[in-house]
Amino acid sequence: MACLTLLMLLTGTLPSGLYSQNTANNTHGIFPVNQSPEKQQADFQVVLDSIQKRYGFPGATAAYKWVDGREGVAATGLSDVEADMPMTINSRMLAASIGKTFVGAITVSLIHDGVLEADTPISKWLGDRDWFARLPNHERITLRHLLTHRSGLPNHVYMDEFAAEVHQRMIDNTLPIAPDSLVMFVLDKDPLFDVDDGWAYTDTGFILVGLIIEEATGRDVYSLIEDKFLNPLNLRLTSPSDTIVLPGLAAGYTAENPLGFPVKTTAPDGHMVWHPGIEWTGGGLVSASSDLARWAVALFGGDALPEQALDLLLDARPVDPSTTEVQYGMGVAVYKSGSSGTVYGHRGWIPGYTSSLRYYKDYGVAIAFQINTDIGMMDDSSSVIETMESQLLEVVLSQGE
Repeated sequence: MACLTLLMLLTGTLPSGLYSQNTANNTHGIFPVNQSPEKQQADFQVVLDSIQKRYGFPGATAAYKWVDGREGVAATGLSDVEADMPMTINSRMLAASIGKTFVGAITVSLIHDGVLEADTPISKWLGDRDWFARLPNHERITLRHLLTHRSGLPNHVYMDEFAAEVHQRMIDNTLPIAPDSLVMFVLDKDPLFDVDDGWAYTDTGFILVGLIIEEATGRDVYSLIEDKFLNPLNLRLTSPSDTIVLPGLAAGYTAENPLGFPVKTTAPDGHMVWHPGIEWTGGGLVSASSDLARWAVALFGGDALPEQALDLLLDARPVDPSTTEVQYGMGVAVYKSGSSGTVYGHRGWIPGYTSSLRYYKDYGVAIAFQINTDIGMMDDSSSVIETMESQLLEVVLSQGE
């Protein structure tokens, strides 16, 4: 599912004056000095603990990884409050819209291999669906428009009809909702704008991407992601969230909500009490912070994709025409200004879980974290996510004494 606001989803700045600069000796220009890996790891843990104590959320994990291979991971708080079960570094949580980075990556890989085309109308793959002519802007939408949120499609996630359907299916125990049925919620709606004349975040567009991938390849989209990325990169704590049985899942905590989800995501046996498959290619993965940091280094550092495919993934345009600060590529947010330099990544929200993934290109380091609640995390007044992003980066890049 998408983040609640564009601001919370994409933006985030860091305080200046945190870093030592020496471009003559470091290719990234800004780097930590005189700090042992052990001290950096210990300080990272202290900062995560202090943030959890300050904001009072149940628990969290966080990880960092440098392009040279150095890495660290920390856990704090509880993975299950009622069971008094501590969070561990291997605890897994739903990664929500961070999954779009995997969907974008597999799509540009298929484009690079000639299986898909970025700028061909999607009618090539979906035109024979009986609902296609009822899709807003259906005649002009391309795969690029879907991946960059420039299709003009509404987002089914925030529609009353979707909430009512999910609520009823919770009662009937008939979740998840099939991808074609998810598309139904936007049919016959007015487009938000003409194709390519604006930007609006839409999970519906990424559901269509998943349908296109499966139509073009004849394969399950999850199997493609596993074969191309999860297995070769040894992301052993990351897997499709397409079942209620997700080993190692931390319990998530949410508030009362229109979807009718219980305030705790798991039952005493550890299984989810609602089916996470409702996300599909709008997110669709369960992961751990350590895997997410490794994924960011592999993806944005150039090991996961050929150079031309990565360039396509990162071919971003501003989400707001009045500023170039925040841009969006193919399933990736791109930040082009600010004291942190060029940053790639994504945030994620789904009831019970909040996540952040950021790769700081100028430093050659990725930082990821996951929190097992969304309460007070994603509203306009919240500073939790921005605070964690800035303070965790600060400790990773800080100078030793």
